[in-house]
Amino acid sequence: MTLIDSHAHYENKQFNHDRHDLLASMPSKNVELVINVGCNLRDSISSIQLADTYSHVYATVGIHPHNAKTLTDVLLEQLIQLSAHNKVVAYGEIGLDFHYNFSSQDVQRYWFKQQLQAAYDIGLPVVIHSREANQEVYDILASGSVHGGVVHSFSGDAHLAQAYVEMGLYIGVGGVVTFDKTGQLQAAVAAVPLDHILLETDAPYLTPAPYRGKRNESHYLFHVAEAIAEIKGVTTEEVCNVTTQNTRKLFARTHSEA
Repeated sequence: MTLIDSHAHYENKQFNHDRHDLLASMPSKNVELVINVGCNLRDSISSIQLADTYSHVYATVGIHPHNAKTLTDVLLEQLIQLSAHNKVVAYGEIGLDFHYNFSSQDVQRYWFKQQLQAAYDIGLPVVIHSREANQEVYDILASGSVHGGVVHSFSGDAHLAQAYVEMGLYIGVGGVVTFDKTGQLQAAVAAVPLDHILLETDAPYLTPAPYRGKRNESHYLFHVAEAIAEIKGVTTEEVCNVTTQNTRKLFARTHSEA
């Protein structure tokens, strides 16, 4: 069984001491591809550099809602230019985060819409961040146009998950599904078809059981796949196979480069 980590942050300083060895080892740990996600200009560039270094790593570019206050028209144009790189497979991580409000909500809303339009204009799918803003993120997406996308680290209920599937989007499922005490995420996973789920780590964050509390790494995704398999009453192999197909379908540029 092999799998794809659809959302990781290996540019993070937590990997400074062993980044090369860890990424180089991924194919031997049955991790077929890793999508490294940009959250600001520096990390977007770093993601591309990692993708240039490792054949099994791909990149996204974008400005996270925490960093929306740094965005300007000039910076947006830089990101658009970076997106032309042949190993950039999506635009993001973009969205709204009303938990921390590191950028004001009005600024987040404005640049979320601007980045959605940019992604649509350049023909890339989007990686969506939504925290304590589920309805507003949905409303903004429903009122615009996208070339597909994934709601990263999905945190809504089953109804919202189904609504995103009807919109043609995927839901990203990571380590939280292995320790979801409320059962809300597990109910959402049960409600949507497997062909609309992507596996993700958000490494180094959100490490699944039984490694919770440690640094997350892409090969821990097998525990996420096992949890999804149990919820949906299928084999772990089927979860790995279908989610791998889903990720390749969404991030189409991986077909010609992998």
